[in-house]
Amino acid sequence: MSQSENSRLKEVKAKLPKAHLIGICEGLLEEKEKSMQELKLLVQTMGLETESINIQKRDHPSKTLYTGSGFMEEVTAKMAAGDILIFDNDLQPSQIRNISKKFEVEILDRTEVILEIFQQHARSKEAVIQVNLARYEYELPRLRNLWKHLDRERGTAKTGGTSRGSGETQLELDRRYVRQKISKARKDLKKIASQKEVQRQYRFSHFKKVCIVGYTNAGKSTLFNALTDAKVLVEDKLFATLESTSKALNLGKGKDVILSDTVGFISKLPHHLVASFRATLQEVIDADLLLHVVDAADKDFETHINDVETVLSEIKAENIASLIVFNKIDLISAEEKEEILEKYPESLLVSAAKELGLEILLDVVDRKLNIAHVIKILVPHQEQKTISHLNKLGVVLERKYQEEGVLMEVLINEEDMQKFIQWKI
Repeated sequence: MSQSENSRLKEVKAKLPKAHLIGICEGLLEEKEKSMQELKLLVQTMGLETESINIQKRDHPSKTLYTGSGFMEEVTAKMAAGDILIFDNDLQPSQIRNISKKFEVEILDRTEVILEIFQQHARSKEAVIQVNLARYEYELPRLRNLWKHLDRERGTAKTGGTSRGSGETQLELDRRYVRQKISKARKDLKKIASQKEVQRQYRFSHFKKVCIVGYTNAGKSTLFNALTDAKVLVEDKLFATLESTSKALNLGKGKDVILSDTVGFISKLPHHLVASFRATLQEVIDADLLLHVVDAADKDFETHINDVETVLSEIKAENIASLIVFNKIDLISAEEKEEILEKYPESLLVSAAKELGLEILLDVVDRKLNIAHVIKILVPHQEQKTISHLNKLGVVLERKYQEEGVLMEVLINEEDMQKFIQWKI
């Protein structure tokens, strides 16, 4: 990039609105600081630069302004014209009304930031409908207090990561109109879900299903690409993947499974998004095995594991067999690896980017999906097709040629064993 281009880029960034983050700490300051840093990353993904992070220690939020009046005055005094005040928690309609009236600033809360990111990343018709449904349901009780959000789907221009509508549409929409939009979105999603279910049953009915889940930006899509040679979009951003992608994965010995990549989870994931994306998350619910991918280099990975398990429980997937896969092990020390294995002895360590540990992962997936047995089989010499088939589906541990046939000791999956039951001795 030339010097003039760099200069123009700096000028454009300088003109963009800045974000001022605000939150209250009701417990440990360290935990709140982590939450604010994650909000900063969300805001960055949305397309805005964070100018300040502001935390007030309080026993509970103020019913009128969320924070104390004096604290709010200090924060808003730092804001330039056009800057945006972003809250780490969801605001009540009365708080939105009071803050916007008193301080005349644009306001977003954590849920709106996540909705905006989803809106930007939605590619398919289904994803767009899902995001719009979540937005309608979130904004329904807030119609009298918000500005421009429901007209974003109409293709208005975007500046600095937020959509700039006319400012009139929101006020003109009434609850009846929004409820009609919600009803239509639900019907459209139900129709799409029905079509996808028919397609899924037709294409994948005889395959086992493995689904990759995990905290956003844990490296799920990178692992999916490494295992399947797919070319799913990989970005160092939150929620780069919104639509589930499925592809056949060969485990060896003639074993194929369907591997699916899914949307990432996050702490305080809005309920509206979980509900709206239920069709996409159906891939998770229908899985025979979940690969729970964890960023081993993230110091907060234990918290993220709990956040993912919370969402899995919410969608009724907590009882599906799962395997924790710690990714990005090339970024941690040997001591950190030992600590992880000591605390999570059933987990696996891999690096999807460096393709480390993937063969072991495939082997463990195979064993978890298929109960294997060691059996002895005597196959007549003339049954060469049976012997060939057995070599493909099982692992021959010992082979002896006898007059009446080939005596083999074979490690074979339980479901495949039935195909050779007549030769078992």
